[in-house]
Amino acid sequence: MIQLHHLNNSRSQRILWMLEELDLDYEIKHYQRDADSQLAPDSLRRVHPLGKAPVLTDGDITLAESGAIIDYLAQTYGRQTLLPAMNTPDWWDYVYWLHYAEGSLMPPLLMRHVFDKVQQAPVPFFVRPIVNKIVAGVDKAFLHKQIKTHLNFVADHLACHDWFAGDAFGAADIQMSFPLEAAMHRSELADSYPRLRAYVSALQARPAYLKALEAGGPYLYGPKAEV
Repeated sequence: MIQLHHLNNSRSQRILWMLEELDLDYEIKHYQRDADSQLAPDSLRRVHPLGKAPVLTDGDITLAESGAIIDYLAQTYGRQTLLPAMNTPDWWDYVYWLHYAEGSLMPPLLMRHVFDKVQQAPVPFFVRPIVNKIVAGVDKAFLHKQIKTHLNFVADHLACHDWFAGDAFGAADIQMSFPLEAAMHRSELADSYPRLRAYVSALQARPAYLKALEAGGPYLYGPKAEV
């Protein structure tokens, strides 16, 4: 039996979704973030040394990293439904987007999230102007441009394609969902990228996605009604 170690409001939500898309039997073990640090609990370290989610076990196989898990599930259980034919242009598109999601798109979005937390953190009043100036400087010099460059790139692709790899929904779309959900959760980005907002809404309307929400519990980046 497949077991997924699932952390609330994390990348493991898309693994739940993929398990539902594949209609696989699985067990889910829930973990909650620490209320103060928002980090995963120490109990996850007993599953994997890094103490992060998702972690999936399937028989003798234990995998961390959502990209590796999605690739494993797709190649083991979803070759006919979620993957393009191997060694075709669509296949290499799948490989590209599988790695691009976390390797290129997610880092600047994560940095933006971290700087948001820095701005919200309690500091002495005389330090606040310094913190705000540093955050604004990094945002202007680097983050804003990086995020815009990547979202323009993704939006241009989706302007010409319904899905990321081939002419059908697949594993690449599941992998790309988390950074795009995180981006569209920010109203200023959602308003600036209507094609990305519509794409994310289409993903979130899929029956398997909705079943995964029920299984995983509250999800910050889910449909607005679920937040």
